[in-house]
Amino acid sequence: MRRRTLLAGGALGAVLNATHSGARAASSRPVFVLVHGAWHGGWCWRPVAGRLEAAGARVLTPTLTGCGERAHLMGPDVGLDTHIEDVVAVIEAEELTQVHVCGHSYGGMVITGVCDRLKDRITSVFYLDAAVPSDGHTMITQSPGITPEAAAATEAGLRALAPDGVAMQVFPDVTIFGVAAGGEDEAWLKRRLTPHPLKTWLDPIRLTNGGSDGLRRAYVHCVDPVLPMASFPAHHARLRDDPSWSVSTLATGHDAMITAPAAMTDLLLSQIVQG
Repeated sequence: MRRRTLLAGGALGAVLNATHSGARAASSRPVFVLVHGAWHGGWCWRPVAGRLEAAGARVLTPTLTGCGERAHLMGPDVGLDTHIEDVVAVIEAEELTQVHVCGHSYGGMVITGVCDRLKDRITSVFYLDAAVPSDGHTMITQSPGITPEAAAATEAGLRALAPDGVAMQVFPDVTIFGVAAGGEDEAWLKRRLTPHPLKTWLDPIRLTNGGSDGLRRAYVHCVDPVLPMASFPAHHARLRDDPSWSVSTLATGHDAMITAPAAMTDLLLSQIVQG
């Protein structure tokens, strides 16, 4: 495992701003595409995006179909491939190259598919407390060591969240995402979280180019508190001794981009320094 050295956001930002000023063209700015997880939208990256932009980066935070401000597009045909195409379309339409892509939680499924499609455009891949699927996995079966019985029980629980068979409703207690009860972050999540397309969690991912294999990859596991009943501790344990990954933990809850935006910004900016 490559050890990560975190730089202070201000110092690193100053380096980036100096590097990308003067004769350097605007197109040379580091580019981040940040992909949200289930029930969220591009809005959840706002605390991090502002910091990255202040450091001189270009940041795109697409909202996946059926989520956030695109909730009106929810439908029975919105699946995992739809969400992969959402992000592929942004990268292609914006003519982006040398992209640092980050996926949170379910967003790990999406960015793996994006890397499979656009590997020559991706510089680094950052999995934030996220799914890491192989070909044929669903969001359920990508969990390391999951038994068929446990997978069936998980699917039954998810279907119960979607009584119409289409949209999984938001958890009544949003503090499961690691935000403090009674605080501004909890209130923000209660206002902004929206139902998530069930099909995206049931669709198997199809990878023909190795997913994110061969790219510079980082995995960060959020441990204070750990999201209950999730695959992320197992992914952290599986990857931490793999020399092809940079693996670390962050002492905050699952929604680290909300609960620890400064630390998240440092981690993302360190992807540039490592490159």
